[in-house]
Amino acid sequence: MSRRQANPMRRFVDSGSFSLAGALHSKPRSSPILPIGLVLVGAILLIGYVYSGSGKFRGEAVSRIGGDYSCSVEVQRVIPFLKKAYGDSMHKVLHVGPDTCSVVYKLLKEEETEAWGVEPYDIEDAEATCKSLVHKGIVRVADIKFPLPYRPKSFSLVIVSDALDYLSPRYLNKTLPELTRVASDGLVVFTGYPGNQRAKVAELSKLGRPAKMRGSSWWVRFFLQNSLEENEGAIKKFEQAASKGSYHPACQVFHLKPYN
Repeated sequence: MSRRQANPMRRFVDSGSFSLAGALHSKPRSSPILPIGLVLVGAILLIGYVYSGSGKFRGEAVSRIGGDYSCSVEVQRVIPFLKKAYGDSMHKVLHVGPDTCSVVYKLLKEEETEAWGVEPYDIEDAEATCKSLVHKGIVRVADIKFPLPYRPKSFSLVIVSDALDYLSPRYLNKTLPELTRVASDGLVVFTGYPGNQRAKVAELSKLGRPAKMRGSSWWVRFFLQNSLEENEGAIKKFEQAASKGSYHPACQVFHLKPYN
């Protein structure tokens, strides 16, 4: 957290008239209010700095991936709707994608929910809380173009956001079945809408390639090619809950059945 020094300001109190002669002959007296105020400001800044470094995420709803939006932030918004749609299947969740620490942190706050995460990119600039989740083994840093380090059906629900937008069809053909392999009840995919910009130039060295935004028809065909069916029951419950919550999606959301 960056700290900005406060600019001390003199306050002139207007008592109805200002006497120049009185001001010249009066002895200057220092007011105790200014030093006390500076001490209080310093204390507040110090507390804020300590809190931001070792507690809650400062940017819980802010993505580290450059661009106009983040589907990982979107996941955090729709957790209540996902719980309505999947019920008991939300008790053991794996999230895969950038900013997974923020998503896992939010999921762990939910009652009767265990959560793990896979971060596809480096976390050198991550918060201390994120590095703590990695140290505990709750979050793993792994390249999702390779097999995931989990047994089949290790999680009741797998949620993936942002990550698939950066993969070519060559790697999607390997990654998507792998995500489905570790899910027992379902897979939820969040992708960007065509036309939305993703990944600033400075981020490309980490992400490897610019995001490819694909329309819903492309994704549906791709799912069918990989023998994946949409979960009609979950879709209906999710849409009903979202409608009651006046939710307007910023990302495409696909609900898929797991492999038998």
